[in-house]
Amino acid sequence: MTRTVMLQGTGSDVGKTVLVAALCRLAANRGLRVRPFKPQNMSNNAAVADDGGEIGRAQWLQSLAARVPSSVHMNPVLLKPQTDTGSQIVVQGKVWGQAKGRDYQKLKPQLLGAVLESFATVRAGTDLVIVEGAGSPAEINLRPGDIANMGFATRANVPVVLVGDIDRGGVIASLVGTHAILDEGDRAMIQGYLINKFRGDVSLFDDGIKAIGGFTGWPCFGVVPWLKAAGRLPAEDSVVLERLTRGSAGALKVAVPVLPRIANFDDLDPLSAEPDVDLVFVRPGEALPSDAALIVLPGSKSTIGDLHDFKRQGWDRDLSAHVRRGGRVIGICGGYQMLGRKVCDPHGLEGLETETEGLSLLDVETEMAPEKTVRNSHARSTEYDAPLVGYEIHLGITRGADCARPSAIIDGRADGAISPDGRVMGTYLHGLFASDAFRAKLLQSFGVSGDSTNYRQSVDAALDDIAAELDAVLDKEWLKRLLG
Repeated sequence: MTRTVMLQGTGSDVGKTVLVAALCRLAANRGLRVRPFKPQNMSNNAAVADDGGEIGRAQWLQSLAARVPSSVHMNPVLLKPQTDTGSQIVVQGKVWGQAKGRDYQKLKPQLLGAVLESFATVRAGTDLVIVEGAGSPAEINLRPGDIANMGFATRANVPVVLVGDIDRGGVIASLVGTHAILDEGDRAMIQGYLINKFRGDVSLFDDGIKAIGGFTGWPCFGVVPWLKAAGRLPAEDSVVLERLTRGSAGALKVAVPVLPRIANFDDLDPLSAEPDVDLVFVRPGEALPSDAALIVLPGSKSTIGDLHDFKRQGWDRDLSAHVRRGGRVIGICGGYQMLGRKVCDPHGLEGLETETEGLSLLDVETEMAPEKTVRNSHARSTEYDAPLVGYEIHLGITRGADCARPSAIIDGRADGAISPDGRVMGTYLHGLFASDAFRAKLLQSFGVSGDSTNYRQSVDAALDDIAAELDAVLDKEWLKRLLG
């Protein structure tokens, strides 16, 4: 019989994703057949599952932790924000529609069937399924029709462990408050709680555990320390960008403008792991640094909207000056589209605006097309003759004179473009910096030796490290019941 547990948080970004990944790796290391599941995710960091279609990048990482192929059923509903009020809806890996927040609340009951169907698929032939909630069950205004937290847990009869983040403060109030406002049926689903991101002497929180138990009656299943190895894992969502600071001064400065609808920014993680690279995330109101050697335009869920914001920030002038000084530019996916002369959206796929001028650093034009490209890809860099492994998730077809100098050959076909002087490059391939040979040759072209670390192996090692840390601090009886 398949065992199940669901981690729900007292709020967003309390560390559920990492804890689910750690539990998946811990279970896999003990020989269990374990799979992750998240009914609903909201993120523009998407991955291409091994069975085709889009899932949240977090569930891709969790499947890696579980040592199983990723599947669209691990994240049956993915919301990809396109505006402040509306999102694209991906169901079981395929685009299902678009909706604004208020309209989506009415659509959720229609999606419950797909969620439960996917959950049954994930459970089949599995010893353990570890489910991740979204946001918090304390958002009781969203409880009617809920498919992300207690609505799913009660319907699928999955016991819940609540996660509180002590690093942000107020963890006692958040746990006790959640207990207070949940209705009796939802409250009964909660078996206990975890305290996450603790720094210092754990015994100092003994009285806190007693207080929480006195108010709620819930047992504590463990106080999890700040998991340093988690910093070596890809970040799930753009909320973490608000906390990112400039890394240690390195020989090579790489600047990344933070776009409102930035997507798949974990493309940059392999560069940030390089000891001789200073990766700088440039926020609105800041100028692109004049001493950057390389500027990377990341992916975007709303190319035209983010292109307008890029210009409002004055970054178009900064970027032109950067190129005139001899600096280099790499655009990935939406960033590649922005580098061209024009972006057209005749079908209104991203909004009401049908055409806008690009940054004109590449002689190409992009037309958004209804059919979405979603695939894992093997490629080769034309510039460095290095193998590339990545994935493509994009709307649009890009054509133009600079496409005669493709940046890569993907599965036998030309991709991307390079400017005549070689300073500006665009590609649709996500994940190119994770390809060690390409990354090393790119850094060598700037006079930086680069780290010889295998990036993918370093991620796998980090998963083992956080699993071992979790094994040492979690309640042994609870682990025994969960893992058998």
